[in-house]
Amino acid sequence: MDNSPVEGIQHKYKETVLIFPTAGQTCHAYCTFCFRWPQFVGLEDWKFATRESGRFQEYLQQHREVTDVLLTGGDPMTVKTWQLSLYIEPLLAPEFEHVQTIRIGTKSLAYWPYRYVTDADADDLLRLLEKVVQRGKHLAIMGHYEHWKELDTPIAQEAIRRIRSTGAEIRTQAPVVRHINDSAEIWAKMWLLQVRLGCIPYYMFVERQTGAKEYFEIPLVQTWEIYREAMQQVSGLGRTARGPVMSALPGKVTIEGVAEVAGEKVFVLSFLQARDPDWCKRPFFARFDGNATWLSDLQPAFGKDKFFYESQLSELLNMKSL
Repeated sequence: MDNSPVEGIQHKYKETVLIFPTAGQTCHAYCTFCFRWPQFVGLEDWKFATRESGRFQEYLQQHREVTDVLLTGGDPMTVKTWQLSLYIEPLLAPEFEHVQTIRIGTKSLAYWPYRYVTDADADDLLRLLEKVVQRGKHLAIMGHYEHWKELDTPIAQEAIRRIRSTGAEIRTQAPVVRHINDSAEIWAKMWLLQVRLGCIPYYMFVERQTGAKEYFEIPLVQTWEIYREAMQQVSGLGRTARGPVMSALPGKVTIEGVAEVAGEKVFVLSFLQARDPDWCKRPFFARFDGNATWLSDLQPAFGKDKFFYESQLSELLNMKSL
C-alpha cells in the first residue's frame, strides 16, 4: 500500500486477509510439527506482526474484494480481551461492511479452554464475541484439534458450549501427524465427537515440510486412505471436513483420490483455493508416487513437463517481487 509493504498481513487469496496481531506472537502450545515456528524462535526478520493496527485497517478499506479476515499468529487467544478488541472492534464499523466474516485461529480450545471459562477476562471475551455476531458479522473460531482426547474433558466441552452461546461457530482443523493421529479410527471418533458438541469439521491437512518433518510426515497415499476410511465411518454432518489438503505455494491442493487413467496410475488433484481463482476445482493429475509426502514431490502425469498452473504461478510471483 502506497508503494510500501503493510507489515503483519498476508493477502494470498482475493477474498481473505490474514492478520498477525503483534501481541499474539506466542501460543499455548509449542507443537514441533507447527509450520509457524519462526513466530517463536526470535528470528525477527521472519516474523509476521502488525506492529500497529491502523495501517492494516487502511489496507482493508482500500480492498473491497476482501470478505474474510483471519486473525492468526502465534495465537490471538493468548492476548487479553482488551488487546484483541483493538483488532476486532474497528472491523464492526460501517466502512468495513464488505468484511462479512471474522475468523480467529487458535489452539486454546484444546490447550487452554479456561480462557473461555475461568480466566479473569473470560466473560469479557465472550461479550466481545457476542458483539461481533450482534453487528451482523459471521464469527468463526478455527479450533485446532489433533486428537479426540483434546475434546474429552468437561472443561473443554464447557468452553465449546460457552463460545457457541455467543452465536459464534467453531470449525475444526488439524494435520495428519504420524505417531499422533495417523489412523482413520482416531479421525472418525474425533469428527463424531465434534459434531455431537456442535462443532463443524473443516479441514484435514497434510503435514507441512517444517519442523521435525521426517518424524511426523506420512506419504500422501496413506493420508488419503486415512481420510477415505474415516469418511466411511461418519454421517453427512461429519463429511464437511475437506481433505486431505496441502496448503502449498500455489494454493490449497486437495488429494481427490487415486485412479487409473489411460493406463497410468495417478493422483487426482484439485485446488480448493488458489492464487488465481480460475484454478479452483479444475482436476489435474500427478504420476502416482507411494513415497511422496508433499506437492513438490509430485511430477505431472501423461508425459507433461509441468502442471497447468506452473507458468502462471511463476509470472504471479515475479510480479509480486518487482
